[in-house]
Amino acid sequence: MKNIFKLKSVEDASIIRKFSVYFSLMSLLPFAILAAAFFVFSSRGELKLDSDLFFWAVFIVGFFAFIGFIAMRKTFVNLVKVSSNVKDILSGDLSKRVEVKTGGNNEVAQLAHAFNEVVQQLENNIKQLEKSRTTLQNVLIKVSSGVSSADNINAFLDLILETTVNALDGDVGLLLMLDETKKAFSVKSVYGADSSYKDKAIPVDDEVVGWVIKQKKPLLIPRLRKMEGAGEKSSLFEPPLICSPLAFQGKIIGAISISGKKTGGNFEEDELIILSNLGAQVALAMENARLNYDNQKTYLETVTALALAVEARDLYSRGHSDRVSEYSVKLAEAIGLNEQQIKTIKEAAQLHDVGKIGISDEILRKPSILNDMERRIIQQHPVIGEGIIVPLHGFSHLRDPIRHHHEWINGEGYPDHLTGDQICIEAKILAITDSYDAMITDRPYRKGLSLQVAKEELLKYKGIRYDPGLVDAFIQCMNL
Repeated sequence: MKNIFKLKSVEDASIIRKFSVYFSLMSLLPFAILAAAFFVFSSRGELKLDSDLFFWAVFIVGFFAFIGFIAMRKTFVNLVKVSSNVKDILSGDLSKRVEVKTGGNNEVAQLAHAFNEVVQQLENNIKQLEKSRTTLQNVLIKVSSGVSSADNINAFLDLILETTVNALDGDVGLLLMLDETKKAFSVKSVYGADSSYKDKAIPVDDEVVGWVIKQKKPLLIPRLRKMEGAGEKSSLFEPPLICSPLAFQGKIIGAISISGKKTGGNFEEDELIILSNLGAQVALAMENARLNYDNQKTYLETVTALALAVEARDLYSRGHSDRVSEYSVKLAEAIGLNEQQIKTIKEAAQLHDVGKIGISDEILRKPSILNDMERRIIQQHPVIGEGIIVPLHGFSHLRDPIRHHHEWINGEGYPDHLTGDQICIEAKILAITDSYDAMITDRPYRKGLSLQVAKEELLKYKGIRYDPGLVDAFIQCMNL
């Protein structure tokens, strides 16, 4: 029975047409029927009030009026539901959708469908914004931790590249530095590829970064087809790819590149804009780091000059730092320390006594044994030395060796009374080489000891003052 009164063609019609049809059914058609009957019966002279005829006339008018009312009500009920659903959605409940019972493809249904699509897109956009907000928070947390924990720009750049590649759903990220000859790039940082690429040279005329450098513009290459014969180059610069120059005050200092998409597809223009803006910030950070490094290097050279000045004050200690540095590097190489540790030991050895700049000549050059008060003063030179190094954030790795090169394995050293593994390997090495050179050279209060006696002294305090394994290794590498 439901389908008897359902007019399919009208259901899919516009609201205006519906209103016209329903109004005609409800008002115009009954009026036309009554008017036609009136004229027919009037012309025949048969216009009489017949109860049956009147009944059917009223019934027909009422019937069509009822149909028109129901149809129009259904239309406006759907409009009211759409309005109500829209109010709920606009109040913030994006989980709701506009629902109408009318079928077909009429305007109300189209309106509901269109609005639902808009809400779905809005919900997706909100989810993307939430994801971006979460990503940004993670980046800020990592950047904050990186700033507080990283000792140099390299660790900070690694952190930035990693978070950028992950935020843009990339596969491989590269940060390239242009060398001074401008003939090649050096891979400053790499993420998502073999770490062996780091510090590797890439020709400036490479078709990807070469174009970016020459044009001084960012580049987006979509994935058109699977590359054949993919080798080293394709693994680093395989589309889809975005690449941006690193420029500071118009000067190109490098490039940043992200290739591959974890989620498939290609990079978008807005992602290229993000990388380009990031590139400008990275270039600024790198240039600031370079200037800061130059300033710190100048400061370090000044501190080194101070260390030499300390030795110049005492005829007996001249050349001491150079010899300690030589012995320390020899021992570090003998036990297989890495290049960075050897560099740290060499630099720390040159500066290990710089704190003596704050000790008076009366104590430094005293020809007799120091008293307790003088000994307490001289024992402050490692702390003073560390304090001089503190402003050098790029050389913070020197602080522990300088401060702790007079610590003993058994905890009876100074200034912090550290024991065993609490003392870094660099400080343990300096403890041996510093003592050895002090023993074999002349001092104001005694002549230098023979090599044999110095060896016996090292063995005597093995496991007490010095690390046993390091003592054995030192004696062996020095052929004592």
